[in-house]
Amino acid sequence: MLSHMDPITEFRWSIPDLQKKLNYTFADQNLLLLAFTHRSFVNEHRHLVQHHNERLEFLGDAVLGMIIAEYLYHLVPDMPEGELSHLRASFVQASSCSRYLEKLDVSDTILLGRGERLSIGRGRDSILADLFEAIIGAVFLDGGLEAAKNFLFSNFGLEFAQAIQRPERNFKAELQDWSQRIYKMTPVYAVLEEQGPDHAKQFRVSVSVNNQELGVGAGNSKKEAQQQAAEEALKGMKDLHG
Repeated sequence: MLSHMDPITEFRWSIPDLQKKLNYTFADQNLLLLAFTHRSFVNEHRHLVQHHNERLEFLGDAVLGMIIAEYLYHLVPDMPEGELSHLRASFVQASSCSRYLEKLDVSDTILLGRGERLSIGRGRDSILADLFEAIIGAVFLDGGLEAAKNFLFSNFGLEFAQAIQRPERNFKAELQDWSQRIYKMTPVYAVLEEQGPDHAKQFRVSVSVNNQELGVGAGNSKKEAQQQAAEEALKGMKDLHG
């Protein structure tokens, strides 16, 4: 029966199951529809829908960052600002958001254009991360800040607590300490490549120390790519020095 429906009607039929998976019930279901509408779908179905989720993604990114910042501020009162910033970045980076979205098991419901569906492989994590931020933006507009907090901590509270116990290494800071100790200089990062539209950029970044390239990394932000490049550089140092 659903196969004869247009995608928007089919999506609306899926809303009860979707809300169960999200552990949140929308007062305004149009916000939920908007959160799951990718730009590529709008480009191919302008007769059905005119708006996509990028503005919600922008809002959700800010809401997520603020909620996590407050959470860490209270939870680790003795942690200095630099470490807090790194820890927050590890919570909200694209790879983490993509992982949260996968846990919700709602990725099959996103409304994508046919071309995007055929080529989703490489950009999949970016699309899922954007969707996660859009969902947070939608929950925030629908129910306010407390609703957004409840959504995050009811679904991911355990993951957040575990991340505090086992924080990700700050490879950039480790490489900088090593570089300053050995060469009395800081590493130099350079953007090698920048691809994709503004809302789904992919970066390739190199890191050099003492005019020697030691690592290359990729990511959905310059910071993420720099962390990966620094990690590769440190691995190279370990292999070299044992």
